Amino acid sequence: MTLEEVKELDQKYYMNTFGSRTELCFESGNGIKLKNIDGEEYSDFFAGIAVNCLGYNHKRLTEELCEQVKNLMHTSSVYYVKNQALLAKELADNSCADRVFFANTGAEANEGAIKLAKNYFYKSGNPRTEFITLKNSFHGRTLATVAATGQEKYQKPYAPLIEKFTHVDANDIEQLKNAMNDNVAAVMVELIQGESGVRPLTPEYVNAVRELCDKYGAFMIVDEVQTGIGRTGRLFAYENYGVEPDIFTLAKGLGGGVVIGALCAKEEAAKGFTPGDHGTTFGGNPLSTRAGLVVIDELVNNGVLENAENMGKYFKNQLDELAEKYSEIAEVRGMGLMLGVEFKDEIAGKIGAYMRENKYLVGVVGAKVLRIVPPLILTKEDIDGFINVLNRALNEI
Repeated sequence: MTLEEVKELDQKYYMNTFGSRTELCFESGNGIKLKNIDGEEYSDFFAGIAVNCLGYNHKRLTEELCEQVKNLMHTSSVYYVKNQALLAKELADNSCADRVFFANTGAEANEGAIKLAKNYFYKSGNPRTEFITLKNSFHGRTLATVAATGQEKYQKPYAPLIEKFTHVDANDIEQLKNAMNDNVAAVMVELIQGESGVRPLTPEYVNAVRELCDKYGAFMIVDEVQTGIGRTGRLFAYENYGVEPDIFTLAKGLGGGVVIGALCAKEEAAKGFTPGDHGTTFGGNPLSTRAGLVVIDELVNNGVLENAENMGKYFKNQLDELAEKYSEIAEVRGMGLMLGVEFKDEIAGKIGAYMRENKYLVGVVGAKVLRIVPPLILTKEDIDGFINVLNRALNEI
């Protein structure tokens, strides 16, 4: 098929939720390279929005998934699922969590976290009905996670929203203190706000969240949907802050491209769910959890996590050097291989288009920010190529 034929079918049959898409359709990939329907090759620094952590056509992941498809893709959690149990153990062994529940998406994992916290207090005989989240956050597109998301543009069509979510400014400790009370079930944060332009929380603020949750007996929920699975140079972003959440959520990179989400909790918080309180048909099936097992093993035992940390430092240094050279760059921020470049003027769209024309894919947030979330298998040579094209873009635009 040609791109025009795909577009025609899309415009006729697919619900128009994405508007005018970027004029590309990909058919294959290898490493960090993607090949479009016309055979042109692109270097991918977006990774399906931080999903394809092992890149494309990863030999081990591909082989094990093919083997799993031949053997068994899905049964039901009515029965025991070997890969599900094994992946739950791997996540617990490598994190602060004691218990894991598998879902299909980040939104489902976050919805589960909200339900878990709320149900915990309901079962304790002391119901709590309030949650605190941050302005400019993004937690998903279900009705509950839209209410949790601190962005009016996502909420307005669905008013009245599910109660009660109070949104406070990120890194404003006094505002958080004023919002806390004995009816707050949990404070839910992204340690780096990706959707709003790769904006990290300060260590002081994260410590304040932990301390206030302890003071009021509320749970600290960390949304690691985008920051988890090695993205920040640590397996989980909370490790960069020296603070442990009571509950955290995963998705995106966990399956290396296969659909999976996870709700992880310490033992006390996990008591919020008892049989019948929550469930899923597809979550944690043999195929998705086999993918998760490969991803975790590759990160922890085969050097991918170390590579993400080292390449993240190298990449940020290279971007910082560009920022010193070009006054157009207002700030470079982020951790590991989750980086943002903010411009002083509204040129991010033009920069992103220039990069794409030169066969480099990068995310654009609003009018001023590039979001860089490449596969974690990135090399220095890959980074140098990106920097060279970005340098030319800043020279010519």
